[in-house]
Amino acid sequence: MNDATKSAVPDGPENTRIAGRLRQYADLLEAQDEDGFRVRAYRTAADEIDGMATPLQKIFAEEGVEGLIRLRGIGRGIAAAISEMLVTGRWSRLDRLTGESTPEELFTTIPGVGPTLAQRLVDALDVDTLEDRETALRLGHVKVPGFGARRREAVLAALGARLARIRHRLPRAQVQPEPPVSLLLDADALYRAKADADELPRIAPHRFNPTKEAWLPIMHAKRDAWHLTVLYSNTARAHELDRIRDWVVIYFHTDDGPEGRRTIVTERRGPLAGHRVVRGREDDCIAHYKKLPAAKPAAGND
Repeated sequence: MNDATKSAVPDGPENTRIAGRLRQYADLLEAQDEDGFRVRAYRTAADEIDGMATPLQKIFAEEGVEGLIRLRGIGRGIAAAISEMLVTGRWSRLDRLTGESTPEELFTTIPGVGPTLAQRLVDALDVDTLEDRETALRLGHVKVPGFGARRREAVLAALGARLARIRHRLPRAQVQPEPPVSLLLDADALYRAKADADELPRIAPHRFNPTKEAWLPIMHAKRDAWHLTVLYSNTARAHELDRIRDWVVIYFHTDDGPEGRRTIVTERRGPLAGHRVVRGREDDCIAHYKKLPAAKPAAGND
């Protein structure tokens, strides 16, 4: 990674820090071969924020996400990023591109969760976004030492309140649209081919990487209306099963939509055995492969 992309976010007022993070994100996108339109959009938003006299926190507190969207040069996607920074103090997309995010650190931003409980929750749940944590905790299937029903409800309430602030007044469809599985599978195949050919920039993830080696290939792509960021899975479960170079995570969003995520794996049993499969969309994958002439299983990397 070029040292220019690692410049520290400036200290100072909240607006200055957020503008600095937006510029850092734009620099990383540029260094990782993202299209110029997105790079310019984040730099334009940073310039607009630097020129504002009113604190973003004041606008967000009084008008929510919609107040941020009304600012010049700031669409729904950047408004969601700003609201996440204002509420949590972090920005998951920036952390992902720098390799600095860990699920443990994200959990400790929730009131009532200290380092020990955060580690226990991560070990039990193996998920890496606040939204996934909320879903996993609400299902309640996993038992965590020292995390009884009362404490779980308290953490869920704090987590729900935090997510509600980030989403406040941001219109959401009843069913969030996703890219077709054909698009996700094509991106998965392209990523693995480019990673094998060493044609992608690499980041040094903070997690499971004591030597700080830049080993994790990252790919940005634009397909139809979708912006994609693709990486190998760096979860505890992937390491435990030695499936890092088989499990591929694709983050996706449109210019104005929230971010979604899917994991693609090589299925080992059932009607899709040997095929690359989008987890959670197995029926769509069956329909996709049925449409292909003499569909052959796709090789995975174990």
